[in-house]
Amino acid sequence: MKSMMLFLLGGCLTAAVEARADDADFLRSFQGSFAGSGTLKVSASAPTVNISCTFKSGATSTSLSLDGKCRGLILMTREISADLKASGAGYTGVYIGSRTGPARLNGSRSGNALNLGIRWAKEVNGDRKAQLTVEKTGSDGMRLTVTDTDPKTGRTMVTSRIDLRRS
Repeated sequence: MKSMMLFLLGGCLTAAVEARADDADFLRSFQGSFAGSGTLKVSASAPTVNISCTFKSGATSTSLSLDGKCRGLILMTREISADLKASGAGYTGVYIGSRTGPARLNGSRSGNALNLGIRWAKEVNGDRKAQLTVEKTGSDGMRLTVTDTDPKTGRTMVTSRIDLRRS
């Protein structure tokens, strides 16, 4: 019985090390420069604006940083950044780019995506919560999607979606 417990414990530890190695490779796959386009809604009631963006991404085995700039219409330019750190089985960090100030990020990886809860510095669309998904799309792409709850309908809506390719 004791040898069976040691065998199971060893298997769990091996799986944990392999998962961390897989996460390290996953994070490093975001390294580089990216460019692309997408859409943005600054609030639930605002019109959707087409945007074009460029990002530089730095990645290590335990962290990911995205620094970018998005442009919409003729006059709107916004700098956007996210800094994430692996923490056990999850990820924590900060998102900068909202007009409310720095937001906290907290979540985990699921397949080819990081699913992160956003805690805004101030209320946006009636509360301080939203979701950010950082998704790997193929070998040279990523998609950044922010979803929030429409305060009028209670339904989930996409407030921004940016598709990027390595440049």
